[in-house]
Amino acid sequence: MKLDFALLNAIVAVANAGGFREAARITGSNPSRLSDAVRRAEQQLGVRLFNRTTRTVALTEAGKMLIERLQPVMSEVDAALDAINRYRTTPSGTLRLNVPVSATRLVLPAIVPDFLARYPDIRLEIIAESNVLDIFRDSCDAGIRYDECLEQDMVALPIGPRRQRFAAAASAAYLQQHGCPEHPRDLVHHNCIRGRYASGVMAEWEFSGEAEPFRVQVNGSLVVSIGGAMDLAVQSAIAGSGVVYLFEEWLRPSLENGALIPILEPWWLSFNGPYLYYNSRRLIPAPLQAFIDFVRTMGQATDI
Repeated sequence: MKLDFALLNAIVAVANAGGFREAARITGSNPSRLSDAVRRAEQQLGVRLFNRTTRTVALTEAGKMLIERLQPVMSEVDAALDAINRYRTTPSGTLRLNVPVSATRLVLPAIVPDFLARYPDIRLEIIAESNVLDIFRDSCDAGIRYDECLEQDMVALPIGPRRQRFAAAASAAYLQQHGCPEHPRDLVHHNCIRGRYASGVMAEWEFSGEAEPFRVQVNGSLVVSIGGAMDLAVQSAIAGSGVVYLFEEWLRPSLENGALIPILEPWWLSFNGPYLYYNSRRLIPAPLQAFIDFVRTMGQATDI
């Protein structure tokens, strides 16, 4: 029995994603099209591959057996097609990167436009998250991470500024009304604009000390989600709502135009810049290799 290759792709995509909506998001398709493809595959095979409810989509025993046999075959097909891709003058395909939200503002804007201009046949997809998760989730090829998030047996390629700092600031109006803290511990008496990760964890404020970094438990009337709402935190600080503590580069425009006044600068925490992070033991697809080669001009790769 022969089955259209596109139908096989749909089965694998839905099985890996655990549902039609997620598979559609990952593959750039739509749920109804994938559902129709799976239905047609089941009709042609004469067996049910998925048990469907209003909330879940799960493989049947027949579906599990088929996926176990299909996965290595589909991986080999992808590898073969990618090998052919290397003979092209210009690489093509999709490159998916999992990055922290800060990278979309502080790192990628200086890289992405020139990269896309250099490789017009590559489609770049950026998955930005406030939580640090597995970079290979959602079928991502690589990610951007900081030192503390790197794992063994990975390759870390410097990308973006090599040293960064957190900066504390407030508006002149706020400081005139509430006074200027002289030491980070004075922040416990100030209205601080805090950030919360998607996991629910509240970000701590960490400062540079004489021996080692130290943390300050701050409080305030405004809490924003880290990532999507950080611009609100900056604008609220400019309006006099409290003290903000964020990447220095993120605050730089407001510091330079005087909208925010830097405070506690001797204690600003400095840390290593981010890395492009990928598994060298996997077959590196042509779009990722092109991106690696492009980024290498900015630094030297380091094996972790």
